[in-house]
Amino acid sequence: MAMKIVLAYSGGLDTSVIIPWLKENYEGCEVIAVCGNVGQGDETDGLEEKALKTGASKLYIEDLSDMYVNDFILPTLKAGAVYEEYLLGTSTARPCIAQRLVEIALKENADAICHGCTGKGNDQVRFELTIQHFAPGMKVIAPWREWELTSREDEIDYAEQRGIPLKISRETNYSKDKNLWHLSHEGLDLEDPGKEPTYEKPGFLEMCVSPMQAPDKPTYITLDFEQGVPVKLDGQAMTPKEIILKLNEVGGANGIGIQDIVENRLVGMKSRGVYETPGGAILYKAHGLLESICLDRMTAHKKQELSLTFAQLVYNGQWFTPLREALSAFVDKTQETVTGTVRLKLYKGNMIPAGLESPYSLYSESMATFGESDYNQKDAEGFINLYGLPIRVKAMMDQQRAKQ
Repeated sequence: MAMKIVLAYSGGLDTSVIIPWLKENYEGCEVIAVCGNVGQGDETDGLEEKALKTGASKLYIEDLSDMYVNDFILPTLKAGAVYEEYLLGTSTARPCIAQRLVEIALKENADAICHGCTGKGNDQVRFELTIQHFAPGMKVIAPWREWELTSREDEIDYAEQRGIPLKISRETNYSKDKNLWHLSHEGLDLEDPGKEPTYEKPGFLEMCVSPMQAPDKPTYITLDFEQGVPVKLDGQAMTPKEIILKLNEVGGANGIGIQDIVENRLVGMKSRGVYETPGGAILYKAHGLLESICLDRMTAHKKQELSLTFAQLVYNGQWFTPLREALSAFVDKTQETVTGTVRLKLYKGNMIPAGLESPYSLYSESMATFGESDYNQKDAEGFINLYGLPIRVKAMMDQQRAKQ
């Protein structure tokens, strides 16, 4: 019996080629394409016509943007999770898309799920661990681990031979991933870390302008948070998704959130990418500043320590695991008092703190002042004597041993 295959479909180079490849290599198979819309904008335009023309029997376009923000971005933001400076734009989107992919595959009684991730990258892990969580018996087809094509250039040749329309050329053949949180660029000249990215070249950056091309006048913004969640921008109540989209505009116009990173992939190699995350960078900055006055020292330090573990779990595709869920429970507890207002000055790629307020602030001006206060400075002498006791005892014993 012919297989029914559900394909994670974006209409980009990989998945454009995969539909006809599946039809050629899995005889008589039916290909059902699924596009998870996580805010990639006009990339979904004309997608149904293209999918059907290249051999798909149908195309689902699923609006996952609210789910993506509420169930994946916000928990990661509240955790302060950053992987080697990377704000986890693709890492958080993949389990969201894969979850819906499985739901449709089960609904369609599919025999297999197919994805276009390469055998070198992290996304194959993120997709397949999510599939294993929701459908542990589901067969996975990964063409990059099967076919004879060895490069994106080979894929372009394959597409041209079969008349498959592409939005890229050999000269603009960057590997990109876009959603409402970020845009990533990999490949071509970026594969050489010795080369500077062409930030000022028209068309390279899409969400941001180069800081050099940003306005000469700063832009001030105010963000309000409730229990770690952004709820207002410049005094206007908005949903978190609306705030992200607006901050993408404001931040992008000021050259905020551009990163050039060499990161350590899960499979063991290093890779270089340029990321545009204007709204996300602003939210991370503002959230971290607010935590600086709302969290006590021990909680803040432990949270900072665990945020790295959280980031590693997300980056490595382990979103649907007991540990990630346990860490999110810890994070939610820490966020109970992360409520207040943050003011930032945006200027040519910089985010400059311009004021913090919170009803739960632990900062006491009367205690910290260099002027007169209730703090008894004489108390410090006894504190230092006790705090330094282990150091003093060791030094004394070392001296005694040296005399023997």
